[in-house]
Amino acid sequence: MEVIADLHLHSKYSRAVSQSMTLPIMTQFARQKGLNLLTTGDWTHPVWLREIKSNLVESDQGVYSLKTSQDKLDPKFILSVEISSIYSQGGKARRIHCLLFVPSIDVAEKMNQELVKRGCNVSSDGRPIVGLTPPNILEILMGIDERSFLIPCHVWTPWFSLYGSMSGFDSIEECFGDYSKYIYGVETGLSSDPSMN
Repeated sequence: MEVIADLHLHSKYSRAVSQSMTLPIMTQFARQKGLNLLTTGDWTHPVWLREIKSNLVESDQGVYSLKTSQDKLDPKFILSVEISSIYSQGGKARRIHCLLFVPSIDVAEKMNQELVKRGCNVSSDGRPIVGLTPPNILEILMGIDERSFLIPCHVWTPWFSLYGSMSGFDSIEECFGDYSKYIYGVETGLSSDPSMN
């Protein structure tokens, strides 16, 4: 089965994102573009999570549909959020963005509680900033539900990325250490092409 997906999206609760980024409008435009799988994005934001819960229904394990959908061809949703880690390691400021994917709303809520316990202001933005390292985040996430996973975002951009020349690392192993074996993929980003990668 072929899946055409957009796995890195944001809601209207993230900075610099259109106020039209609501689940019904995301569904409408995904259909026009031929996408059959989207991510919700931003489930750490409490208002957006409330909208996810009121607008989506689980149609398969970890897969959600718009409650008002009348068409089986409408795209499905999975739960994701982008987290911005800003911290210091090895005498250098690190700024790494990662996508977190969880199998259920229950897991998202538990992760939110863990982030709040660690001082994260989840209400500030759909893409929250945390002082946790990516391996810390992955450890917490997998401790809640080992079906969850993390993908480093836009890894080639200079700032806010795993390989970023201004704030990143030279390898997945250098960033994630013992948790490297749980990194199954990376998002290359729009600023790269296959031959560069």
